[in-house]
Amino acid sequence: MSTPESLYQQKRMTAPDAVSMIRDGDTVVVPTGVGEPPALLHALSDRRHALRDVAVSQILPLRKFAYLDPETRANVRHDAYFFGGATRAGGQAGWVDYVPAYFSELPMLIDRGLSPADVVVSMASPMDEHGYFSLSLAPDYTMAAIRRARVVLLEVNPNVPFANGDCHIHISQVAGLVESDEPLFEVGLPQIGAVQEAIGKYVADLIDDGATLQIGYGGIPDAVVMQLQHKRDLGIHTEMIGDGILSLIESGAVTNRRKTFMPGKTIATFALGSNRLYRTLHRNPAIEMHPVDFTNDPWIAARNDKLCAINATLQIDLIGQCGSESLGHVPYSGTGGQVDFVRAANRSNGGKAFIVLPSTAKDGTVSRIAPVLSPGTHVTTSKNDINYVVTEYGVAQLRGKTAKQRAEALIGIAHPDFRGELREAAKRLNLA
Repeated sequence: MSTPESLYQQKRMTAPDAVSMIRDGDTVVVPTGVGEPPALLHALSDRRHALRDVAVSQILPLRKFAYLDPETRANVRHDAYFFGGATRAGGQAGWVDYVPAYFSELPMLIDRGLSPADVVVSMASPMDEHGYFSLSLAPDYTMAAIRRARVVLLEVNPNVPFANGDCHIHISQVAGLVESDEPLFEVGLPQIGAVQEAIGKYVADLIDDGATLQIGYGGIPDAVVMQLQHKRDLGIHTEMIGDGILSLIESGAVTNRRKTFMPGKTIATFALGSNRLYRTLHRNPAIEMHPVDFTNDPWIAARNDKLCAINATLQIDLIGQCGSESLGHVPYSGTGGQVDFVRAANRSNGGKAFIVLPSTAKDGTVSRIAPVLSPGTHVTTSKNDINYVVTEYGVAQLRGKTAKQRAEALIGIAHPDFRGELREAAKRLNLA
């Protein structure tokens, strides 16, 4: 009988040899963000001219690998679950396609064969004595893809933490291993200005001691975090764990003691931050990394009483429809987990769902609160789900309100320079 160590040695290979297992027509699933394996994706890029009709599917790619090339799209193309900086330009130009989906449902789409997963490539921790690796940086939809895939390729890196949770894979499930030791990709905290700080204060004032938090990515959610360090006994059940949440843990504001679901545990599905964050995940019994159909399932997340979900949008109309992923018809990001957690917070006993946005864009020349969404805008969070909307001018609470009451509340938190024309538009739309 082979031991885990003997299997490991049998499956060690170079990155070019590993990606030679990828066939024409395959879909290669890559984890979110820092979970992407650079040696394997560079090797795939180098081999792309020898392949045909290979798709790479991923949320939030961080590096612009050479396969992201419109000239070789027929060889290897990118089908985005969510656009990041590396793929946004391709998505807007049309040579990167995308898959509309709630983050929580991507594993189900993969399990049911609706979204293909022939090959998985992922970063992984070193193997433990029992033959297991931890996909700690992003188990997200990757664990579901492993169940379906013909080939699983791991890039084993000693800088990847061995985290707790449902994020482990055994050596027997792996077709090829590539070793690397390059530093993990680090992402700093977004810049926070006066507008973000003002929005953060409004939200922080509505978060009680003992609340459980889901915090999205961006300057405003992190501005909220900065103003929560005086709170007590906060909990974390989120999709992304970043340095903002780490600062709350280190300050003592997060204890997870009063969570009503998985008390004592910080729960997340991907990590995006500094090496300090990644080291904190290593064999930490207080933090667990789980697949996204566990973290983001609204019915599971809602088991946390006083769940507060904080997410950003790009534009909102006078009845409360949020366009959080496109600029008109032009894609910008993706659906992600915003709707998952808005619905979870709405179902939670004492929960609050916050949608945050600056009142204006383009140096104050455009109101982000609009009479109607810009033509072609992809609606992310519906009018039926939206509750608290926060700008630097205040808070509008919408659930249970009539359409006219909603319009009045939203105009009240718009930039003063635009309130007059918004009132006139509301009259034309029979919303005043």
